[in-house]
Amino acid sequence: MTAPVGTDGALALMQRWLDQLGAVRGRSPKTVEAYRHDVAGYLGFLNGHRGGPVGKAGLGEVTTSEMRSWIASLRGDDLSARSAARALSAVRSFHRWLAEAEGIDATAVIATRSPKIKASLPRPLAPDAAKALIAEAGQTPTDWIAARDMAVLTLLYACGLRISEALSLRQSDAPLPDMLRITGKGGKERLVPVLPVAREAVEQYRALHPHAPNAESPLFLGVRGGALNASTVQKTVANLRARLGLPATATPHALRHSFATHLLEAGGDLRAIQTLLGHASLSSTQVYTALDQARLMDVYDAARPKRR
Repeated sequence: MTAPVGTDGALALMQRWLDQLGAVRGRSPKTVEAYRHDVAGYLGFLNGHRGGPVGKAGLGEVTTSEMRSWIASLRGDDLSARSAARALSAVRSFHRWLAEAEGIDATAVIATRSPKIKASLPRPLAPDAAKALIAEAGQTPTDWIAARDMAVLTLLYACGLRISEALSLRQSDAPLPDMLRITGKGGKERLVPVLPVAREAVEQYRALHPHAPNAESPLFLGVRGGALNASTVQKTVANLRARLGLPATATPHALRHSFATHLLEAGGDLRAIQTLLGHASLSSTQVYTALDQARLMDVYDAARPKRR
């Protein structure tokens, strides 16, 4: 992707927008950095396409043809349709802000159609497989690392947390209350019920770990006492699924999918599951309905008499 060269004010505008995203709208540093990457690449494309800096005025002169060419260039760089759609979403957000803050026309950008993304269903684990994965993590009950891993995975499955949400918990959050306040994507807060099994797993880990952290330290600690990171959890789950013979789709996030799917299969209300997961829109939660319907069709196809 072409890096932006001197853009005569465009980069300064981008930085103002990014600063507002972080300070006012509460976007996480990772989200802001992803937006920076996508919009910087877009500005770089415009520079190259026009043969010079696009400038502030030029941002209001972007055409539908240029937008199509930019998206085609992303796909030509082997970027997936989902990643290209994410980049377009960032650029649209930038141009909406330009329209509000600077009065710059954003018509062509807003009207650009997003690349078609092939719908994919979540891949949850069967209840027995989810329980086996968690149990395997805690095979050494006196080992604080094993207790930690079991506690993290229990939270993902029993509370439907994202891995980032589980790892953002602090020592002051424990012992876990009956209702845990979680800050999710976009800084949105939700209350999540904590099952006794999750609280007990966390308390077992806390009783075993050898470090003496303060109240504001991360709840889940690494070997040396620093914050546990997501990649360590992902590697742990990869080792566990290999031992159990589970598929590569058995990831930490699959436990969150399993939480939602198993609740729905047990008769859970879709709106309630949306709230528990922290989804901004019901459409994000409805994929689990499609998954449930797909399973019903599999059962039907397997049960109906075969034609001879």
